[in-house]
Amino acid sequence: MTSLRPSLGSPSQSRVLLSIKPRYATAILRGTKKYEFRRTIFSRQVDIVLLYVSAPVRRVVAEFDVLSVISEPLSTLWRKTGRYAGIDKVSFFNYFEGLDMGHAIKIGEVRQYNEPFCPVKELGIMPPQSFSYLRPVNGKERG
Repeated sequence: MTSLRPSLGSPSQSRVLLSIKPRYATAILRGTKKYEFRRTIFSRQVDIVLLYVSAPVRRVVAEFDVLSVISEPLSTLWRKTGRYAGIDKVSFFNYFEGLDMGHAIKIGEVRQYNEPFCPVKELGIMPPQSFSYLRPVNGKERG
């Protein structure tokens, strides 16, 4: 599904801007990656993720609904998510090296934007290393 701009949805919906490497963003957009893995996770409920693709793209290209967040020991997390991880098992365990627990964001409906945009110009926020919470201000998202 395509969309012109971020859905403003309900004011009660919580959003984050999430930085993702281009190869993983492509897999999410194709529907082959159903989980996004994180070493650290949100401290509050998040309903919608705005998908910022890191260099060389450097644009917000889509958004997706968060169905759930799974936080488990690594072996359990892989067992539950591996089929739709979008990465191989070795890469998964390398990513979480040094940790006992990992987090997976279960990706719901993905809405790709017709016109990707710069978060600095459109949202007034610098792209985060991992994620940044967004809040609505006068009908627009802000960091």
